[in-house]
Amino acid sequence: MLPKSKVLIIAGSDSSGGAGIQADIKTVTSLGSYAMSAITAVTSQNTLGVKSIVPISPIEVYNQIYFTSEDIKPDAIKIGMLHSQKVIDAVFKGIKKIKTKKIVLDPVMVAKGGAKLINNSAIMDIKNKLLNKVFLLTPNIPEAELLTNSKINTIKDMIKAGKDLVNFGAKNILIKGGHLKSKNLFDILINKSQIRIFKNRKYNTKNTHGTGCTLSSAIATNLSCGKNLINSCELGIKYVNEAIKSNLNYGKGRGPINHLNSIILEKKFK
Repeated sequence: MLPKSKVLIIAGSDSSGGAGIQADIKTVTSLGSYAMSAITAVTSQNTLGVKSIVPISPIEVYNQIYFTSEDIKPDAIKIGMLHSQKVIDAVFKGIKKIKTKKIVLDPVMVAKGGAKLINNSAIMDIKNKLLNKVFLLTPNIPEAELLTNSKINTIKDMIKAGKDLVNFGAKNILIKGGHLKSKNLFDILINKSQIRIFKNRKYNTKNTHGTGCTLSSAIATNLSCGKNLINSCELGIKYVNEAIKSNLNYGKGRGPINHLNSIILEKKFK
């Protein structure tokens, strides 16, 4: 099997393998494309939490983006953890130079336990510098609340926050509804011309580590292969739901999802 497309991932590393660059690479590979990477930070973590974060210097983040893409041009880019204003500047400079249009930004701002991962200045930088440069923004509810300075408790609130982000300059927003108290899962795609609600079954499991990273990478991979936005989101959501459904139950805390759910081995390899 030959890769269908090339995807550059700009994100932090997760030593436990469930989220971050590890989840991104697994996702892109499992969906049949070629993954490249620019690492923004190295974290020591497991299913119980994060022990430490070591940032990569902004110049090295820029070098990874530009030097890699100068040789192998990506068909799409996925951006994840951006922990400081200087790193945001480096990423902004890098993506401006390589001119790839299909960019998915997963604004990693809040840890699973609710702790804020970046400061207000960095949040403002994302809004001012990156929001109108990316094709799709994929915040979860706490991240959408931070970006819009609002409270989200209902689907109506999600739609209002999405419209606010469009007014801030975002082209397309997919607000992930996993934090909503509901029997079903609602993810909402919003842009200037449409509102699309994706309704799916919500699985009762604590093992959801890396769902946000995985979804944004799945959508970026689908876009990189030439699929349209709605189809890319639909297929990405389906991939993540199937990965959650496996309920791997690795570790003592919030376990990872199953990125291999899309792979069917031929008989000779079994």
